[in-house]
Amino acid sequence: MGRSVRASEQRSIDVNSPVTIGEPWMWGAFSVFVLVMLALDLFVFGGRRAHKVSVKEAATWSLVWVGLALLFNAGLWWHLKGTVGAEIADQKALEFFTGYLIEKSLSVDNVFVFLLIFSAFHVPPEYQRRVLIYGVLGAIVMRAVMILAGAWLVREFNWVLYLFGFFLVVTGIRMLVMAEKEPDLQKNPVLKFARRYLRVAEDHHGEQFTVMRNGVRYFTPLFLVLLLIEASDLIFAVDSIPAIFAITTDPFIVFTSNIFAIMGLRALYFLLADMADRFHLLKYGLAMVLTFIGTKMLIMPWYHVPMAASLSIVAVLIGASVVASLMVPHKEKS
Repeated sequence: MGRSVRASEQRSIDVNSPVTIGEPWMWGAFSVFVLVMLALDLFVFGGRRAHKVSVKEAATWSLVWVGLALLFNAGLWWHLKGTVGAEIADQKALEFFTGYLIEKSLSVDNVFVFLLIFSAFHVPPEYQRRVLIYGVLGAIVMRAVMILAGAWLVREFNWVLYLFGFFLVVTGIRMLVMAEKEPDLQKNPVLKFARRYLRVAEDHHGEQFTVMRNGVRYFTPLFLVLLLIEASDLIFAVDSIPAIFAITTDPFIVFTSNIFAIMGLRALYFLLADMADRFHLLKYGLAMVLTFIGTKMLIMPWYHVPMAASLSIVAVLIGASVVASLMVPHKEKS
């Protein structure tokens, strides 16, 4: 009797359905996991102690986060195989891995922007870690809100996926055109607004975001850096979240793959900070990934690109841009 019920349940689930496979306890368990890891980072593993993150420490944490993501995917596959069948388990595991790879790849672009912001404000390496911790916290909140909103839009208005596709194609083409141009931070509207309406101290004060002078509270330049980091996280979320909806419309898969990529972003930054110039062609690969994903969404009525093919194309584009960066020397700007 139990097997027949399970079989009927298995037949009733469409692998391409926007209905989530995430049960309430799965959402709760994953949220607790994220909170625990953030608490450990903040209060146990040196999050409150100013220090320069070494390449060894960054590499270790990068491996930890990638390993946790793969372990989570294996556990998800095992759970789904025992509850809804091997076909759906294979499909959802592939969706998670492809989404994670895309989000992880696109997060590299965040690294380039973070480097630009820290360099412009001359933030010492030992104070960058605290800013990025709060940046990750803000990014998680923004991603959660935007993913839930995006999932609702897709469920209620399926045609919005074509808008996502068009937006990604335009964004990818724009990235190709603007790849060699660096943004002028002094013209950033967030920075201009903050300097106009906030009392900003002229010099740094360690890891502090505010200081008191003669009974008046001033914001430090590090607070302006934090504002720019959060603003860049919001901009990147607008690019990356539509991209993963091309892979899956399951909110649980979208959310978990996004969060795993975000949680490993800080370690990735410190790992690539000293060698970012060596991957100078990676932006072209990321731009082509966005263009491909957007095109995939636009042609869905006529042709559905298989998940395995999407994963292969994304991996080839990213891998080729990395190899090309190592083989072609970077032209130094005057």
